[in-house]
Amino acid sequence: MTRVLDSKRRDSASGRTGSVVVFLHGYGADGNDLLGLAEPLSEHLPDTVFLAPDAPERSAVNPAGFQWFPIAWLDGSDPVEADRAMDAAAADLNAYLDDVILDEGIEPDQLVLLGFSQGTMMALHVALRREDPVAAVVGFSGRLMRPETLEAELKAKPPILLIHGDQDDVVPPASMPEAAQALQDAGLDVFAHVMEGTAHGIAPDGLGVALAFIRDRLGLDTD
Repeated sequence: MTRVLDSKRRDSASGRTGSVVVFLHGYGADGNDLLGLAEPLSEHLPDTVFLAPDAPERSAVNPAGFQWFPIAWLDGSDPVEADRAMDAAAADLNAYLDDVILDEGIEPDQLVLLGFSQGTMMALHVALRREDPVAAVVGFSGRLMRPETLEAELKAKPPILLIHGDQDDVVPPASMPEAAQALQDAGLDVFAHVMEGTAHGIAPDGLGVALAFIRDRLGLDTD
């Protein structure tokens, strides 16, 4: 049985729902951590609703925040248990996305997933295994989990944008080209952007590239 994810929301600037962006936060954070990105994005995505669920588990290292699954090298968890928790979180997120599509009255190709760090791991893992492709996946400062199973489990091929800071000391910058290569080998369209001088975070240039990518994949005219 899947767990219901508590979700934060920012309505569209226009009051209409032409698309939905779902923010997936990183390890130890919560939905509010990324929901603030809706403010600079909404001006250019006026018909977009922004949603930001909390991950299903309390963080082992920050009880005030949440985690999608344990990370052994950070919290000393059992890797087997971490794998089980990741599978459970993927089921939770899939159910959440199904509800979003139904409740918001959109099609899968009107849905964008934007993840940061562990949220990127979840966005990539889940989006590529759903029956219908979402409009786009934007992944900041993350990595591709279980690349060895991707070919056998791949169902959808949404366009993907990977963005990473070249000074990231949490998730190594090399994770981006490694993920891009594995995704391209699986037949996906992958785009990448390096945020120069940026550590484990989201810089203005990265957010600008993400916005242009989202607008393009939603079929909106460029400014």
